[in-house]
Amino acid sequence: MSDRTMPAADTPSPGTPAATGAPHIDAGDAGYSKDLKSRHVNMIAIGGAIGTGLFLGAGGRLAGAGPSLAIAYAVCGVFAFFVVRALGELVLYRPSSGAFVSYAREFMGEKGAYTAGWLYFLNWSTTAVADITAAAVFAHYWALFSDVPQWALAMIALAIVLTANLISVKYFGEMEFWFAIIKVAALVIFMCVGIFLVVTSHEVGGHTPGLSTITDSGGMFPLGMLPMLMVVQGVVFAYASVELVGVAAGETENPEKIMPKAINSIMWRVGLFYVGSVVLLSLLLPYTSFSGDQSPFVTVFDKLGIPGTSDIMNLVVLTAALSSLNSGLYSTGRILRSMAMAGSAPRFTARMNKGHVPYGGILLTAAFGVLGVGLNYVMPGEAFEIVLNLASLGILGTWGMIMLCSLLFWSRSKEGKVTRPSYKLPWAPYTQIVTLVFLATVLFLMWYGGGIGRTTVNLVPVIALLLVGGWFAVRKRVGALAASQPRD
Repeated sequence: MSDRTMPAADTPSPGTPAATGAPHIDAGDAGYSKDLKSRHVNMIAIGGAIGTGLFLGAGGRLAGAGPSLAIAYAVCGVFAFFVVRALGELVLYRPSSGAFVSYAREFMGEKGAYTAGWLYFLNWSTTAVADITAAAVFAHYWALFSDVPQWALAMIALAIVLTANLISVKYFGEMEFWFAIIKVAALVIFMCVGIFLVVTSHEVGGHTPGLSTITDSGGMFPLGMLPMLMVVQGVVFAYASVELVGVAAGETENPEKIMPKAINSIMWRVGLFYVGSVVLLSLLLPYTSFSGDQSPFVTVFDKLGIPGTSDIMNLVVLTAALSSLNSGLYSTGRILRSMAMAGSAPRFTARMNKGHVPYGGILLTAAFGVLGVGLNYVMPGEAFEIVLNLASLGILGTWGMIMLCSLLFWSRSKEGKVTRPSYKLPWAPYTQIVTLVFLATVLFLMWYGGGIGRTTVNLVPVIALLLVGGWFAVRKRVGALAASQPRD
């Protein structure tokens, strides 16, 4: 029997613990169509691991930390894999479109689900602003759009992706499939060209590629160790979409077969595309050649002087920004619906259209994107950095909640209350504990670095107060919905 035809009597209270050994059932999972295929999920996993943080953010990070950025990507990539592997174990235990919000509800109660959901919304509502800002920056590269205000280009990007996202999940999956194909093809081409240039010592912008490019510019740590540590929160932002594959599980046929393969492949993709690309960029040009105003890949092709190549690469990085925005609208729509069904999000975010798309939550996220258009109007130069730091708080909170859920799941399995699937997070519970320590360290580094990062961390008490105030505003509705649902 499908979720859409499941009678109400089979749906327990959103906050009711599952029977011993039996998976919890989330009311928010009903109504979705299972239209995502294996190729969609595999490419969504790739798209989640390759986004704006690499295509745009790597330029400024290289300029700020030098070739040591590759080390930061490698370290953060390991912890990103731990997070998505922990989520994968929970997905195999019980696939849900509510993902970690649904698992937080099962293992931490409604307060946990409420906190996880709104932290995720903070992540993606601000990431949406970062994405439309990046799209506007990329569009400004072409003379055709150079005179168009950045805020107007941001609004156009938001309108296009919002329209596409509201049609159906199948259409979303197809868009992400081709977006990911374009991104992967572009990176493969760049890496092939880069390796050729290094092997043949072909000059790039007056520089001869090779190890000398690094050694003659101060080595791996030209500005010291501290700058590498300071860019870690930006690197974490680059991996912000890896958890998307867990959200997609709720609209996937046979997730038990598809998910492990998709999740396991993330690790080598991280090593190849992130670390490999940054190493190649560092071998091709001195770190001082890059900036936060332009994609580093576009910079390399600009220096090569081959007509049209930089335009093509700029189109690719624009695609990456739109892909990330598309993914954010998709995932927050599903998360907010799971919360709304339990009463901890506005009622309208539970609504679905004829295409089985939770349009209410998508529109709420898009509304914050419109606020981002305003930010692009007021301060176009600082917009990306401001929202990146805010998004990093949401990411750290979301990843922290995933690892807490994983830790509680492991603990309950030891008590015999649940059964872990064969696809497990290795070295539990030490993996979860070490990852939580890493996330706390990143938060400290954001504060220690001063500037926008410190200001952002100083907002944590404000965010906490807003979460507490919000909980008191919705707790009666949450309790009423829980009381109205049949018990196990």
